[in-house]
Amino acid sequence: MEPRPYHHGDLRAALIHEGLRLLEEKRGEEPSLREVARRAGVSATAVYRHFPDKQALMAALAQQGLQQLATVQNAASDSVGGGDEGFAATGRAYVRFALAHPALFRLIFTSPVLAAVREDGVLDSDAGALLYANAAAFAARAGGEAHARAIRAWSLVHGLAMLMLDGQIPADEALIDQLIRVQKQA
Repeated sequence: MEPRPYHHGDLRAALIHEGLRLLEEKRGEEPSLREVARRAGVSATAVYRHFPDKQALMAALAQQGLQQLATVQNAASDSVGGGDEGFAATGRAYVRFALAHPALFRLIFTSPVLAAVREDGVLDSDAGALLYANAAAFAARAGGEAHARAIRAWSLVHGLAMLMLDGQIPADEALIDQLIRVQKQA
């Protein structure tokens, strides 16, 4: 016998949606499964059909956040025609994503929630694939080793994002644009 679908469609997606909303509303405090279920309009036990525990829900939220990051980075690159300008645009989009979604950004990058899905310490994601593809293309044109270029680029944007999130420097659009621009050599 096939299980009956939930009354409002895709419960897993609804739980992730509500979890993301609660994460932002609570400024990074992890929501409980009970809160997420209540927000989705289902019983607390219904959550367990999709997430065996809170850790699994938090991992799903972080993975959804990574997908959102990749989406905004791809859009930023496409908006300037790709290439080196697109590579720089993905970096600016990374910092702006962090500033727009600080709790989600910290969940993705500073919590251990995705440790189980990292392979050799590296998180496999569309955002990461975009970074490495851009770095490889840049290295092919300008020289240097793609992996080192990827780490350098990520270090710049991640460091800038964290400094701004932590209030060490102002969250300033002009500063983002000034620091993350096309590199002719490096």
